[in-house]
Amino acid sequence: MALKLSSLSLHSSLRHQHPNSSHSNHRIPLRFFAPSLPPTSCLSGAASVSTFHRTLFAVTVRAFQSQDESKSSDVFEEEEKDEEISRQGEKKELAKQSIWSQIKEIVMFTGPATGLWICGPLMSLIDTAVIGQRSSIELAALGPATVVCDYMSYVFMFLSIATSNMVATALAKQDKEEVQHHISVLLFIGLSCGVGMLLFSRLFGASLITAFTGPKNAHVVPAASNYVKIRGLAWPALLVGWVAQSASLGMKDSLGPLKALAAATVINFAGCILLCTYLGYGIVGAAWATMVAQVVAAYMMIQNLNMKGYNALAFSIPTGKEILMILGLAAPVFLTLMSKVAFYALLIYFATSMGTHTMAAHQVMVQTYGMCTVWGEPLSQTAQSFMPELIYGVNRSLSKARLLLKSLVTIGAMLGLLLGIVGTSVPWLFPYVFTPDRMVIQEMHKVLIPYFIALAITPPTHSLEGTLLAGRDLKFISLSMTGCFCVGTLVLWALSSRFGLLGCWFSLALFQWARFSIALRRLLSPKGILYSEDTDQYKLRKLRTA
Repeated sequence: MALKLSSLSLHSSLRHQHPNSSHSNHRIPLRFFAPSLPPTSCLSGAASVSTFHRTLFAVTVRAFQSQDESKSSDVFEEEEKDEEISRQGEKKELAKQSIWSQIKEIVMFTGPATGLWICGPLMSLIDTAVIGQRSSIELAALGPATVVCDYMSYVFMFLSIATSNMVATALAKQDKEEVQHHISVLLFIGLSCGVGMLLFSRLFGASLITAFTGPKNAHVVPAASNYVKIRGLAWPALLVGWVAQSASLGMKDSLGPLKALAAATVINFAGCILLCTYLGYGIVGAAWATMVAQVVAAYMMIQNLNMKGYNALAFSIPTGKEILMILGLAAPVFLTLMSKVAFYALLIYFATSMGTHTMAAHQVMVQTYGMCTVWGEPLSQTAQSFMPELIYGVNRSLSKARLLLKSLVTIGAMLGLLLGIVGTSVPWLFPYVFTPDRMVIQEMHKVLIPYFIALAITPPTHSLEGTLLAGRDLKFISLSMTGCFCVGTLVLWALSSRFGLLGCWFSLALFQWARFSIALRRLLSPKGILYSEDTDQYKLRKLRTA
């Protein structure tokens, strides 16, 4: 009986060590079963045993061994079959989920993450609303100022992407030291980039604003320059906070970063009201309030990461190989983001040549547009979280991936329609929330139709592009976005020169619909990632080093 238990125990342990190996490949150590190596206690009591008895004992042990090995093999094979049946059953169960069940699951997943995307644009929208009540000139100055402060921050979005990917990969391997190393390296890169941007904004902020606005709008340069210089003080904290936030998201924690950004939004709102309205500092007060809010948010995100057992203040200088790895991972997404940022910057650039009231109206519409579009960003995150397992995982199911995409696009379409209605109603019915200037309001009302068209298609576009990112079709998405930018720039130049601000917003609507159409065509193609069985062509080879 003891021998039988030993045999089963050994097979169990070997199976845990080599779960994918067959039973025939297991090598049983000789010392457990060899009859010529009995325990010492048995030898001491068997000194006078005859050769016949010793031979009989050996044959008996071998018989038990063979029998136990056969039984263990049967048990092992039965357990293997049970696990395979279980995996197949799980896969079939997932495949039978209805689209409404998926929609419910997606909404529950994206709900908490939505707050993370809202807080940033909300702070800029607060600045716009508070300053708009004070001065149309300062409201116009916010346009070029936010290009330098907010839009240029998207250049460093690769830090967030690289952090989330590398931390999640290391956690999957249960390697805490590797997680800490990745965080330390990316914190150093974030801090270095932040210090560089601080110096850049202090030295070249005014020159950049002057070149951006042109000689016709020289009167907005002083206010915009002061705003940029003050906001620039938060660059190091902002990028370090981004790394800490993305690390927490890679650990499946969205509540901690959400608390930090919610606190920052409250601080920004209270600071703007106090400094701009009651103390009369105007755009300068709004800049100080936003800067302090960003520093506080970064501090809270660092503390949240420290509470998880990681040192968020440990900085490691990356090697050349690590820098190349990070760039190889984030470069296509970086190119995609830069194309979008450049197009939005061109919108503001063309609007600045149309006069102060047009600039002010465009600033209001862009800020409300940005506030609405972030509601679709969690759909992209959902695709990047759920799609890889269905495209490349053990339980790979392209039919399930296509069903998930259908759910995402359905939610995106409904959300886009809702955002289009609500987002258009605010500047249409409640324009005095942003400015009392009637000329500015008239310019705002001129662009409501293209504003609605552009806004409604944005959430489903996020769903499609998130799926392309999840499938590692990075080359296509970067090249397609670059193409949209080049063609969109020509369309923007042609329409804005003829129709003014209305032409700018129709150009944006065409830009968004082009992104949607190209991504949808790619995903529905028989050679696309959701139909092709050849996954090697979409694998990002540099991820193997992550």
